[in-house]
Amino acid sequence: MDQATRAGRQDQELIRVLRIAVISAAALIGAAAFALAGEQGDPDASCDGSTYEMVDCLKAKTAYWDKRMTIAYQRMLKAGEPKQREQLRVAQRLWIQYRDANCLYYDLGEGTIARIDAGECMRSMTEVRAKELEGKEDRN
Repeated sequence: MDQATRAGRQDQELIRVLRIAVISAAALIGAAAFALAGEQGDPDASCDGSTYEMVDCLKAKTAYWDKRMTIAYQRMLKAGEPKQREQLRVAQRLWIQYRDANCLYYDLGEGTIARIDAGECMRSMTEVRAKELEGKEDRN
């Protein structure tokens, strides 16, 4: 085997090892981010830290409440009468439009606090709607 062939194989082996290292690092970073998001998604945890950390925490909490809201909404759709199901679909779509427009108002404010205000708006409105739908679900 000549020197050029040996060098080419060494390069290929190095590239393979680097790929494995990059994939492993990406997997570890992804796992750490998932674990951190899970901790921040705790509805009772405080969202402290930098603006970025606070906004990220509020996003995770909003996702938690959004999941609960979606589950309750889907259960209500299944349990309701046909007229109720259609009205619930209309109401939910309009509610989402209202929430998004309302929280955008806060997001358009000045300074970095606007991002936190908008995040808290999304979280709190989604929590209230989730609890509302869960309460109605319990009555059906």
